Amino acid sequence: MTTYSTAAPSYLRWASGALIAMLLVLSGCASTGSSLLSSGPAADPRLTTGNDAQFFSKSGFQACAAGAGVGILACMVSNSNNKATCAIVAGIAACGVAMGANYYLDYRRSQYANTGERLNAMTTDVKADTQKVIERTNTAMQVISDNKTTLNKIQSDMKAKQLDQDKAKQQLAQIDKNIEVMSADVDNMKNKVKQYEDVSRAEKESGNTKQVKNIDSEISKMKQKVASLETEVDELYMQRSAITLG
Repeated sequence: MTTYSTAAPSYLRWASGALIAMLLVLSGCASTGSSLLSSGPAADPRLTTGNDAQFFSKSGFQACAAGAGVGILACMVSNSNNKATCAIVAGIAACGVAMGANYYLDYRRSQYANTGERLNAMTTDVKADTQKVIERTNTAMQVISDNKTTLNKIQSDMKAKQLDQDKAKQQLAQIDKNIEVMSADVDNMKNKVKQYEDVSRAEKESGNTKQVKNIDSEISKMKQKVASLETEVDELYMQRSAITLG
């Protein structure tokens, strides 16, 4: 049976304060950070816009606060008898493992007293995040393919001594930015994998080794996808590093 607590546990109260603080910081940065983000070459729009751009381009706390804000605001305008508890739970639910393995695990345990139901919910969470990794990888692979074609053309033009230096510099600057964005994505993906591994380890330490098999299987799939993308980004970086303009 699924059980829900009617009172907000201490970790939820603490987390709500952290969420509110993050939301305030992020809202304050929105106006002051735009000028910093606009400086230098722009990354390929495919990496900065679209449905998959938000999932891994931000740190866990940033993504957490952004997602939590929607749930918290919904609670504030709802007819819920306990808006505060509603907001806290909505915030943690939106954060998922982005809030950290310990808070994620505590939240799921507060939701599900039944171990099987809890582990099923966790497995579903890992599957959902793996799908996000796949979507982001598909976008990144399109950009990487185009960037490799551009680099091949630059190398060919250099050998033929027909290189347009100004155009090449602009192209290389964008490729450098693309690599920066995709490398950050990979780091955030690897961090998410680690957090899920921490959750799995904690469940095993609680005596649920056999029941965690499905979660471990899904984590392994996510890890493989992330490793594949990391390899592609590294290859692009190596190809880019081989080009030096005079």
